Amino acid sequence: MLHLVPSGIFHEGTRCVIGNGVVLDPVALMDEVRAVEARGYRVEGRLAISHTAHLILPYHKALDAAGERWRDAGDAGGAIGTTGRGIGPAYVDKFARSGIRVVDLLDRDGLRRKIEAAMEEKNAILKAVHGLDGLDVNAIVEEYVELDRAMDPYITDTSALLHDALARGERVLAEGAQGALLDVDHGTYPFVTSSHPTAGGACTGLGIPPTAVDRVIGIVKAYSTRVGNGPFPTELDDATGEHLRATGHEFGATTGRPRRCGWLDLVALRYSARLNGFTDLAVTKLDVLAGMDELKVCVAYRIDGKTTERYPTDPATLDRVEPVYETFPGFDGDLSAVEDIADLPDAARGYLDAMSERIGVPISVVGTGPRREQTLVG
Repeated sequence: MLHLVPSGIFHEGTRCVIGNGVVLDPVALMDEVRAVEARGYRVEGRLAISHTAHLILPYHKALDAAGERWRDAGDAGGAIGTTGRGIGPAYVDKFARSGIRVVDLLDRDGLRRKIEAAMEEKNAILKAVHGLDGLDVNAIVEEYVELDRAMDPYITDTSALLHDALARGERVLAEGAQGALLDVDHGTYPFVTSSHPTAGGACTGLGIPPTAVDRVIGIVKAYSTRVGNGPFPTELDDATGEHLRATGHEFGATTGRPRRCGWLDLVALRYSARLNGFTDLAVTKLDVLAGMDELKVCVAYRIDGKTTERYPTDPATLDRVEPVYETFPGFDGDLSAVEDIADLPDAARGYLDAMSERIGVPISVVGTGPRREQTLVG
């Protein structure tokens, strides 16, 4: 349901912030706001949107879809597998210093001039490169002027808001999307997102100093998944992979595409722990593994005959990886009634203990089902 509004909106007494690092589709945002309010939750006064966040506009979505078709049709078959939501093109404009920000909504005349200037270039690209009709400039301007009126109550300097909250000793929880292997610098480039979904990226994307962070929780499934294209050394293209997909309901939240599934990859997880400085781990979907005879975990890679525990982010190298597996006994039983990590089946605890020992990070949270009460906190 939610892609932009933080999930804390469902908890009264929680203030929610969309930081400056987000590229924001105001149409999708207001749809989410209305959906939350329709369920009886108050949003106004509890949601703050950074005035310096960049906007996704219709031409970003059009360019995203057209670019993906262009790459897919090329000889190299280089489609990235984007969600088509315009995120990449919006970041391109941001770093080309030609983006439109939330604060621009507050100046209607200036907004019109900026959209018209951008549309001249974008329509030329859509027509000349992709053979598509251009978009209606006036319709976009009018739509976004109306969106300005709807968003006005939420727009503020969120960096200052967070700084003041920290100064008062309030607890700030940064909720990140995606994962370290999709980081534009540290992930499997070019099969990455356009930002920095890491702990360090959270600081930049919120305008808070690294010294404000005192805990970094790494969230990982009990097995591995990937959406879209890109290398996946432990992918299971067999009945076991299909079992994980079906049992874990592994379909993309945005696109509905089936997720690729495979065994847990500790080489990749160790790399992510190094990048982010995890203080502890939250392991989700342990229940999906219940009932399997045996479980495999990738503990190292064999590349061109050499064994390594280091993660190479280069896709060409990853395509040559032969996973080195360690096998663990499976476990039976319905985990939904378990109320404490210590009460998990011995084999399940052994699996988790091995994960923690190999990564060098304690496990503090285990998910045994989709309901809130099925989250075990140790």
